[in-house]
Amino acid sequence: MMPMHSARPHAEGAPGPRGVLFLCVANSARSQIAEGLARRLAPPGVRVWSAGSEPGTIHPLAVQVLTEAGVDASAQRSKGLDAVPLDEVDLVVTLCAEEVCPLFPRPVRKLHWPLPDPARAAGTDAERLAAFRAVRDDLAARLPTLFAG
Repeated sequence: MMPMHSARPHAEGAPGPRGVLFLCVANSARSQIAEGLARRLAPPGVRVWSAGSEPGTIHPLAVQVLTEAGVDASAQRSKGLDAVPLDEVDLVVTLCAEEVCPLFPRPVRKLHWPLPDPARAAGTDAERLAAFRAVRDDLAARLPTLFAG
């Protein structure tokens, strides 16, 4: 697992985030997986979104690995920043690694978790699925820190 850029997105004793945005380029894999897992972990009242600077379509393997984790992603769709209520976002987590991460248009707390894009993984079907599972498992290990107070 890759090290986190920051262990906590907020100061000790400070309230946790009320609106979390997972941001990458295509909003098809990493940010979608993060959104699905975070919705399950977020405390009541915390809103969670994902978006991309060049949204495409959600990758079927992202849906599959979320289903394996007990998360229903059937209602999730790839979207751009224009589909997110930006004034409600107080934490942005960028997930880009090999590409340039999009910028968020206003000052907020930020974390950067540089994860490889599993949609770019080459190899057999089993190897590609393993890449999606690795990203899911990495995110599942990191996400609880977002909501720890």
